[in-house]
Amino acid sequence: MSEEETSKPKVIVDDDWKSRAQAEKEQLQKQAEAKQQQPAETPKEEPSPSPAQPEATMPLPPASFSFLVTSLATQALATMGQVPGADGKPIVQLKHAKHFIDTLAILEEKTKGNLTADEAAMLENVLHELRLLFVTIGKQSAANTRA
Repeated sequence: MSEEETSKPKVIVDDDWKSRAQAEKEQLQKQAEAKQQQPAETPKEEPSPSPAQPEATMPLPPASFSFLVTSLATQALATMGQVPGADGKPIVQLKHAKHFIDTLAILEEKTKGNLTADEAAMLENVLHELRLLFVTIGKQSAANTRA
């Protein structure tokens, strides 16, 4: 063998993938046609999206610091009864609310000096409002327990 023959890479042509891809395409097309031909007797109620399988039409918001803060704040609000539960009634879980507020406080502490002025102000304001609400609901809860 000459040097020229050993230095050239060996090219293997795989034409079989084309036929497999075409077969898959045809199978998907047949499935789509079969779904269209099914009689639409009664309109089916669409199931509500489960947490494991979110609705495809809902776009995800971009990941950002403000979205993170808002997500944690929303969880705190929900556990302080500010967001109705599945049955429409508010659920108060003050231990959980404190956990979310403490998580935001840690976030504030660990990011100090690394946030823009707007981000720092947002986090400070959110924490202030959540803490005030936590104290108010805690007092109401204590008053209801005594009564």
